[in-house]
Amino acid sequence: MANALINMGLINRAANRALSGLERLALVIAPPVLRIALAVPFFRSGLTRWDGFLSLSPGAAYLFEEEFKLHILGGTYDFPMPLVIAYITGIAEIVLPVLLVLGLGTRFAALGVLIMTGVIQLVVTDGWANFHLPWAAMALGIMALGPGPLSLDHALGRIAAAGRQRRGR
Repeated sequence: MANALINMGLINRAANRALSGLERLALVIAPPVLRIALAVPFFRSGLTRWDGFLSLSPGAAYLFEEEFKLHILGGTYDFPMPLVIAYITGIAEIVLPVLLVLGLGTRFAALGVLIMTGVIQLVVTDGWANFHLPWAAMALGIMALGPGPLSLDHALGRIAAAGRQRRGR
């Protein structure tokens, strides 16, 4: 009986060590994987919005002026200032994914993508299960976990902390 209890204790400690190692590994790997997975569809969409540097494609202009409608409380509404919204969307779909991949301003970039996902849901109301819900979940996960150690945010934080330490703060 005593040997069985000792063996169970050893097994329990080994399992706890393995789980702890797995958790540490996941906390390193999960944030950049989430950041990249969320960035890819938005960046790819952003590439379709442009015909050159800050030159909105005719297709993007047409979509925001004629096709995309907001579905709110049973009503259908045009976008206010559709060309301005198209430019803002096109810029956000390029800049926010780049920030996510780099891990720079990560939580704010994820919040921006979450807001965009909410607006997209108002336009494409049947996309929630296949696209919008996973995008929102990834954005919230990034906001909760933070950028992780493989990010510019983390590196800049370490540099700032070292500078404060050198100055005696």
